[in-house]
Amino acid sequence: MSFQFSAINNNWTLFLDRDGVINVEKNEDYVKNWDEFTFYKESLEAFPILAHKFKTIVITTNQKGIGKGLMTHDDLTHIHTNMIQGINQVGGRIDHIFYCADLDNNAINRKPQPGMAYQAKALFPTINFAESIMVGNRTSDMHFGRNAGLHTVFLATTHPETPFPNTTIDFRFDNLLDFANAL
Repeated sequence: MSFQFSAINNNWTLFLDRDGVINVEKNEDYVKNWDEFTFYKESLEAFPILAHKFKTIVITTNQKGIGKGLMTHDDLTHIHTNMIQGINQVGGRIDHIFYCADLDNNAINRKPQPGMAYQAKALFPTINFAESIMVGNRTSDMHFGRNAGLHTVFLATTHPETPFPNTTIDFRFDNLLDFANAL
């Protein structure tokens, strides 16, 4: 399913994971409130580039911490409101955030299942999965991308040991800014 970056135009959709892509992922824990959220400097630098390159930018994130009772939907809304504000301040944008709080790993909306991609298409009917990219830092993000028919970009921010080349990964970069600059 490999593709060339030259094929990407302003009609494409960008799907982003959150933890380990936009912000620092907590090891064996969850970002439960805004005080625990830390942007990667490179991700903030990437967002103005991405905002100009993609028609639609959505986040798809598993948030099991809610299902485990470690945080509430309101806590997550507060995190996301502040995150979007920070991204907007640097000239970037997020068009919508989809999240799954389910504990069941087989739930349709929990990555790697493609449910959140279908939610995105329902909200943004012009999304064409063949002209969409999933950017994530875990193999579950790559499987989500493949399960939805998306191209995939792996960021080696938290799991640099992930083998590459890999049948689920089209491209690999060190961080979101390296990906954005490659566009």
